[in-house]
Amino acid sequence: MFNQRKQQGGTRATQKEATRQAVLQAARAEFERVGFEAANLRAIAARAGVSAGTVLHHYGDKRELLHAALFDDLEETLAQALAGLGPGPLEKQLSALTRAVFGYYQRRPQLSRTLLKESLFADEPWAQRFTAQVGRVHGALAQLAQEASARGELRPDVSGALFAVAYFSFFYFALIAWVQGGHASPTELVDHLVRQHLEGLRPVPKPRRRKKS
Repeated sequence: MFNQRKQQGGTRATQKEATRQAVLQAARAEFERVGFEAANLRAIAARAGVSAGTVLHHYGDKRELLHAALFDDLEETLAQALAGLGPGPLEKQLSALTRAVFGYYQRRPQLSRTLLKESLFADEPWAQRFTAQVGRVHGALAQLAQEASARGELRPDVSGALFAVAYFSFFYFALIAWVQGGHASPTELVDHLVRQHLEGLRPVPKPRRRKKS
């Protein structure tokens, strides 16, 4: 009897998660198709194959659904991007990260505008969750910079934390420019800004001593 109840509980949990993922996927598709303001829960529910009441049961309202859809999607993208960086050099690692994350935005251009606004100006509890998400990426970038210093690519006195902040500033500048239609190649812009920044952080070569005659 205990095992049967445990099995039933596991089945319900699996079904609940499957429903949740179906709703999130449907929400992303609908938000991308018509925009957040025009999207409605009935259309999202129909796309997911559930009732509007089921959507409300899981997420409460449309904005809560938007935040859940954006957060989960971006969280998975960032995790995969960081896991796939591989060994240095640092410039190559950062370029791979930039392309992986921008690839996500470029696949969903309509939703990217909403994502940018909502992730920067979300209310609680989502503001804290997005901040924690950025914090994890910041920590990973700082670690990459420290490892680059250990390899001799950067000076020993370079702050990994400040370097991570610089990368974020380049990334968001390019993202905003792209969203506003001001730059067609945001990844190239970030690569250029990073390369220029790195040049100021390289070890200064020691002058060669002249041989005594």
